[in-house]
Amino acid sequence: MQVQFHSSIADIDGERWNGLFGKDYPFTRHEFLLALETSGCTNKESGWQPFHLVISDDHNNPLAALPLFLKGHSYGEYIFDWSWADAYRRSGKQYYPKFLSAIPFTPATGPRLGFSNDVTTAADREKIINGIIKAIKVQAESSGISSWHVLYPDLDAATELVTAGLPLRHSSQFHWFNDNFESFDDFLATFNSRKRKSLKRERRRVEEQSVSLDVIEGEDISAEQWLTFYHFYQTTYAKRSGHGGYLNQGFFREIAATMPEHIIMVLAKRDGEHVAGALYFRSSDTLFGRYWGCTEEVDCLHFEACYYQGIEYCIKNGLKKFDPGAQGEHKIQRGFRPVKTYSNHWIADPDFRVAIADFTLREAAHIDAYIEDAGTYLPFKNSIE
Repeated sequence: MQVQFHSSIADIDGERWNGLFGKDYPFTRHEFLLALETSGCTNKESGWQPFHLVISDDHNNPLAALPLFLKGHSYGEYIFDWSWADAYRRSGKQYYPKFLSAIPFTPATGPRLGFSNDVTTAADREKIINGIIKAIKVQAESSGISSWHVLYPDLDAATELVTAGLPLRHSSQFHWFNDNFESFDDFLATFNSRKRKSLKRERRRVEEQSVSLDVIEGEDISAEQWLTFYHFYQTTYAKRSGHGGYLNQGFFREIAATMPEHIIMVLAKRDGEHVAGALYFRSSDTLFGRYWGCTEEVDCLHFEACYYQGIEYCIKNGLKKFDPGAQGEHKIQRGFRPVKTYSNHWIADPDFRVAIADFTLREAAHIDAYIEDAGTYLPFKNSIE
């Protein structure tokens, strides 16, 4: 096997990359990663320096690939290791740079290891994964890299990485699941009466403020609508964090052109003017809620645009799951269930490796307890009224 590291996704043939990951999950598509690069969202200056890995056989046929970045900070990751970096600093050691296998600014579970269709056995996968890990360790040692982190892998890949020696870290999110609902009212029928009335009141409140919402898909989204949405996104980020967001207009322009089949936009209008927007991505069975912005604060509109419209879309289109993004306990009372998410971590320093492995083990017990407790607040009829 031959391992190559690439400082740009453009150096890797798009069809070959997508042949390893497939085209269903939007965020590992070559088009998505290329849009991040060409727009300048991922580069050395941003602290997200591409360093993608491809492993091939002796005939240069790709066997597997891994999105990989050289990180100079921990922003835009959503699984937090700031305390680890601080412990390194206090001990007089350098935590950055580090290796990161993740989708920039995207806390959405999915494939992080892509395999050729010719890799058919568990033994073959194990051999390739061990080859990847060996190559990353050698590169880390030669370049002074402190660690390697794989964020939001699917459970199968996370388990394989544990077997290969990368400890597992647990975290949590809130996801909605489609129990073959025929309508939004069918979904609401599973709620206890008090929570059902509360949710209906929120939706009615949006209507009472003379707000209407349009759902536009893919190629039907006009250039003007993209500009409108980007204005909402940038304005809201600036209010919240003092900068215009991790993503720029060029990124949105690129994905609109290269992968429109994955994109759904919701725009809210009042008195003839757009006041808010939300952007979703989709696969064949999952909706991903990603970005939101507004120029006018409208009571309950965020819940409507970012959650209820997404649920309605899933029901209408037969999608099985809705992943609305990181954090947010307010999602529980709106029917989003607590679920585990995962990450794997390799630490070069042997002392910190032991300490961090112990931390993740103890942390897992707290995550389990949190998920169990959060489940008691769900709004369904079998929950406490």
